[in-house]
Amino acid sequence: MFNVNFDLTSGIIIIQPHEKLSSEDFHMVSDAIDPYIEKHGKLNGIIIAVKAFPGWDSLNAMVEHFRFVKAHHYKVSCVAIVTDSIVGELGERIASHFVNATIKHFAFGELDNAKNWIKQINCLPNE
Repeated sequence: MFNVNFDLTSGIIIIQPHEKLSSEDFHMVSDAIDPYIEKHGKLNGIIIAVKAFPGWDSLNAMVEHFRFVKAHHYKVSCVAIVTDSIVGELGERIASHFVNATIKHFAFGELDNAKNWIKQINCLPNE
């Protein structure tokens, strides 16, 4: 299950997983962001904030995660991974070769720095 906070003004969504990820979690996030993307053409940033990566509850959940990434990576400008887990560093290094979004890892507790990074690297539209 996720907590999802969406700043409609800046087009930044913050996802905070609390337990193993399920297929339904990825459908829920898609349902939250797809109308915004349809209206604005893209999402400026996704911030994934979790102390340690919780894993998936099933193989199907992992597949849905990859489907979510494949369906959205050209529609998201920036991804900030805010975690103390090694997955954050690996995600930044590995995923950057497979996705269109700019990706950066931050230590857990640096949520504000992640938001500011998205704003500073021009992921946001010109005002």
